[in-house]
Amino acid sequence: MNNILTWRDVLSHEKKLLYFQKIFSFLNERYKLGVVIYPEKKNIFRALWLTDLMNVKIVIFGQDPYHNFNQADGLSFSVNPGVFPPPSLLNIYKELCRDIPDFVIPKCGCLSNWANQGVLLLNTILTVEHGKAYSHANLGWEIFTDKIVKILNVYRKGIIFLLWGLQAKKKEKIIDCNRHYILKSSHPSPFSVNKGFFGCRHFSKSNFLLQKQGIQPIHW
Repeated sequence: MNNILTWRDVLSHEKKLLYFQKIFSFLNERYKLGVVIYPEKKNIFRALWLTDLMNVKIVIFGQDPYHNFNQADGLSFSVNPGVFPPPSLLNIYKELCRDIPDFVIPKCGCLSNWANQGVLLLNTILTVEHGKAYSHANLGWEIFTDKIVKILNVYRKGIIFLLWGLQAKKKEKIIDCNRHYILKSSHPSPFSVNKGFFGCRHFSKSNFLLQKQGIQPIHW
């Protein structure tokens, strides 16, 4: 295995493919019309920049970015520094309080520290329009994020995939369960958090699986 393999090495050819060109053709047209799109253009691929391919320990899938002003930062469930945690993230913090001893709920919802430790915070759809949740579904992002999973299947082993909710669980069919671990629950949204997310203990379970492999656990 090439220990210095990067996301750029394995994804650079995507920009030559029609589906990827169509995504950015569409985005550029929307930008020209003055449509506000989240996250900022420079942060669309931030999840990949912060968590190197060979450093991925855990993958947490979100649906699409937050669609309100000054929230989306390019990482699933995370918000810009200084922004109070939205309801889903607040429920994630509540579960962490139950699951991880001494965890204290932060006043800020920025999760870049998790990303820097090897938690790939990846939305299944990487852009959204202001005030319009799921507005960029079926644009082609799902193909791109599927390819990221397939790359992890080929080049990595022992990653823990946390699949919360229906959209995240759609990725299960392409995850090689002979190479990786899958933990599933309901989404942490207020509408479904009591259907399995609360009490799932995915954070301590993930750290147990990492330690079992001799890998440094995550400081949540």
